[in-house]
Amino acid sequence: MDPWEMRPLPAGTVTLHDARRREHRAVRLEPFEIGVFPVTEEQFAEVLGIPAQHARRPARDLSWLRAIRFCNAASEWEGFDPAYSFDGEDVTWHIDSDGYRLPTEAEWEYACRAGSTGPHYGPLEEIAWTALDGTSTPQEVGGRLPNLNGLFDMLGNVWEWCWDLLDPERYDDYRVFRGGGFADDAWSVRASVRRGGGPRMHHDDVGMRLARGGFDGRDAAQGWSARSDVERGGRDGAHPLGWTPRR
Repeated sequence: MDPWEMRPLPAGTVTLHDARRREHRAVRLEPFEIGVFPVTEEQFAEVLGIPAQHARRPARDLSWLRAIRFCNAASEWEGFDPAYSFDGEDVTWHIDSDGYRLPTEAEWEYACRAGSTGPHYGPLEEIAWTALDGTSTPQEVGGRLPNLNGLFDMLGNVWEWCWDLLDPERYDDYRVFRGGGFADDAWSVRASVRRGGGPRMHHDDVGMRLARGGFDGRDAAQGWSARSDVERGGRDGAHPLGWTPRR
């Protein structure tokens, strides 16, 4: 496995679904790149100079902030301009940067679906490690079938951090993770399900996947905008498109 194997994806449109409000939003995406595999323990260890216990398993137990800092470290490793800057724990995404970054939610779902419209891009037992397998840990990446974009483990194995806020009206600074994990059932391991946590929180079954691609503009790209984040932080009872209530 190439340690930085990225897959270029063409421009396209993805429809995001708001389960709570029963609304849909079509997002037009420009071309971008995304990792063929989740970031592995080996890759994380190589860039940050730390030991890896299971080289080909997904790196996990990562906070959103640590994932962001890893993106910058990976960019510096490869000679790219870092995608993020920091003011304390406030993070700014430099949209025109060519460095590694977390995918936006729209990018993640577009990459995951690979043209499919159902909850999964194939039979779950063939494409994802889930609770159905009875595993107590993540499995080595690439062990199940890829989607039609050639991407492995987009569903199951570990959740993956995205750039976007989860629901600022209700959860303030929580960030989104997507995809479901090795201990989750079919309800959670779906292309449209959103969960999240605070930027300093870390979870046993949450990892990351790299994206790349710079865009024109300063505060909006690939289905995300700073203005929308501010508006959603109001107290009018609104929820971001795509918010999935727990059962």
